Amino acid sequence: MSMNNIYPMRRRDFMKNSMIMLPAVSYLHAGKLNAASLSEHGLGNFGIQLYTVRDQMKLDVNRTLQSIAEIGYKEVEFAGYFGRSPKDIKNILAENSLTSPSTHIEIQLIRDYAEQVIDSALEVGHKYIVMAWLDPSERVTLDQYRAHADLFNVFGEKCKAAGLKFAFHNHDFDFQELEDVIPMDLLLERTDSDAVAFELDMYWITKAKADPIRYINNHPGRFPLWHIKDMAPSTKMSDVGAGIIDFSAIFAHNKKAGLEHFFAERDDPPNSLVTASNCFNAMLKFEY
Repeated sequence: MSMNNIYPMRRRDFMKNSMIMLPAVSYLHAGKLNAASLSEHGLGNFGIQLYTVRDQMKLDVNRTLQSIAEIGYKEVEFAGYFGRSPKDIKNILAENSLTSPSTHIEIQLIRDYAEQVIDSALEVGHKYIVMAWLDPSERVTLDQYRAHADLFNVFGEKCKAAGLKFAFHNHDFDFQELEDVIPMDLLLERTDSDAVAFELDMYWITKAKADPIRYINNHPGRFPLWHIKDMAPSTKMSDVGAGIIDFSAIFAHNKKAGLEHFFAERDDPPNSLVTASNCFNAMLKFEY
């Protein structure tokens, strides 16, 4: 089975999104990223998780990535290739002066197509392969999380041998007690820090009423990737900068986290390209 057929990753509600035409958007250009400010704190360019604009990616991958580059982003994180081959994706990125440090995949690809996943990541130029989420059937018992941790250790070693890194992306349910244990704690403790990293999603950890700063301090160096996703007072998602999460306070701990790349994201944008622009402009204003 070709990776072109199995690689596009869908979360459970992916197919609920309707087919709509690319909107005509008047972007609020913020100019070039303040690279000097970021470099002072050991950070590079920030990016966007393309799940934010998945409705546009379904229609036209080339045009969507061009729009993302025009907003000002330099990095993108994939959530599926939308029928395009890794070679195509690599070429489209180059045409738009974009890089893609990481990509999201489902756990079944790790189980059944580990070598193909690694080969695809290498061809595109990813540095990280990220396990995106766990289906409800995959998180019924703590023994399942133990098995996931063991699988992540094995796959992480394969990634390391290929010059890549593996990471796990959290949701709120990973912080909910299961058999008197926090699954996220189990994953952090049971996985090899040299083989398994974590992508800390700031919305989901906040929604779970856990403290990202405490996790960073308790597990230094384990969080090289972050999702910058904001929360409205209602606890629903919002564009970055329009919510209540104090990102500047969290960024004060970026060195201890081992942060390398961070990506704006919103799962439910009313207009995905406007959200992408809003998030970019908000992230320019953070105190890094």
